[in-house]
Amino acid sequence: MQRKLIILFLGLVLALFAGCSNTPGQEQDTTELTISAASSLTDAMKEIKTTYESQNKDVTLTFNFAGSGKLAQQIQQGAPLDVFLSANQKWMDKLEKQQFILKETRFSFTGNSLVLITKQNRHFDFSSIQSIQLSDEEQLALGDPASVPGGMYTKQALQSINKWEDLKAQMVYARDVRQVLTYVESGNVALGFVYASDALISDRVKIISQVDQSLHQSIIYPAAVLTASANTKEAKAFLDYLKTEEAQEILESYGFEKKQP
Repeated sequence: MQRKLIILFLGLVLALFAGCSNTPGQEQDTTELTISAASSLTDAMKEIKTTYESQNKDVTLTFNFAGSGKLAQQIQQGAPLDVFLSANQKWMDKLEKQQFILKETRFSFTGNSLVLITKQNRHFDFSSIQSIQLSDEEQLALGDPASVPGGMYTKQALQSINKWEDLKAQMVYARDVRQVLTYVESGNVALGFVYASDALISDRVKIISQVDQSLHQSIIYPAAVLTASANTKEAKAFLDYLKTEEAQEILESYGFEKKQP
């Protein structure tokens, strides 16, 4: 009997010790925020993730990067997300109209510009998009204007200078601006339209021309908390962080424009 009591006592002590030292138990108190963000934000958001998590030990950021149109469609289909960071106002407007976002949390957190790029070792005689000339074998890549904001801005710019129809037969549509960058880096296409922030991260491409911003709608990135979020408080706190000087400086270092909400 005494032996059984001793064994029972030791078992309780070991169980208590295991419970006190169980680090996985701490993970249960961690909130995971799932954030859908435009693909052009990939590198900047990876650094923001590291910085934010180091300051907020109880929050983990998980990012889903893709073209803004694709992300908006996922939200419309009920994807379990907390935050949406779009590369244009159009898709955020649609989600707001359909009540997929909390309107009061919406704000514009950064901006960008459009550039024409080519592979580092290629040479073209023109220096502006008004003078673009391609041989029959050469192609021009851009995001699909129907779903990718970068492609939409490109179409607006080329239509403004009456170049859209002239170049249409040689266009290759990409699922997002990062795919455009890959096409140009690999040499599969001669030219591509990407954001300045995308051109900045690659040493395999060079900028031929900055696109005059008067030729297209302003490139503004809005953010908002989703109505379906189960972590509204933490999601709002993350958006507040995007407004800080620290976050704005990170975005600027990746080629984005500082924005005052």
